[in-house]
Amino acid sequence: MTRTGGFQDDDFWTEFHDFLFSEQRHEQAEELLDTSPLLAFPERSRVLDLCCGPGVFTVPLARRGHRVTGVDLSPAMLDRARKRSADAGAEVTYVRADAREYEAPGGFDVVLNMFTSFGYFEDPADNARMLRTMHTCLAPGGTLVLDLAGKELLARRVTPPKVVRRGDDLMVQTDTVLDEWARLRSEWVLVRGERVTRATLTWFVYSAVELRRMAEEAGFGRVEVFGGFDGHPYDESAERLVLRAVREA
Repeated sequence: MTRTGGFQDDDFWTEFHDFLFSEQRHEQAEELLDTSPLLAFPERSRVLDLCCGPGVFTVPLARRGHRVTGVDLSPAMLDRARKRSADAGAEVTYVRADAREYEAPGGFDVVLNMFTSFGYFEDPADNARMLRTMHTCLAPGGTLVLDLAGKELLARRVTPPKVVRRGDDLMVQTDTVLDEWARLRSEWVLVRGERVTRATLTWFVYSAVELRRMAEEAGFGRVEVFGGFDGHPYDESAERLVLRAVREA
């Protein structure tokens, strides 16, 4: 049995890659970019994909003519993203950096943070710092799109354990609520033949009200919250928590 160190450990991203970033997820990103009003950006926009992973959104955005920079801390994910870009003939700038510390003041028209890539830091002040980094990286009038599983949605899904199969591989995810719903702990067990890999992940979860307040405290204006990429309200039918906010002049 092996155990990974979680979000900060490259072994985690490598071992669980196929469950986190299936081809279906790449296809979903392509569909969202074709159909979502929240992801319809002006031509040749300068886009920062913060926590870009293996390029799920980075590559198709570049193929659509945007000037894209992908930032991630994981060398393994950046290697996969670079390969995917090369295979697609997409020109992307990739940077290995901590999402709290990446600096490009006013350098982008759009900042994306997708698929619940927010809330990973152990100190909640660091999650707020990451939002301030997003604000700083935007030019005046630029737009942040932040997508995650909101606390209200997780309350419907936290039990029972989830079982996912990919070919002959089996992954079981068991979630536990911590600190009166401030955080969530996930125990992941991956069975691949006779090999068993375990990971424990703990992150902060946010309601729509909490995330809106954090965005406003980071300096954003015109903060809107949606229940999906089609722009429908964040209500009992919500599928995601999608926040769109503007850096005002």
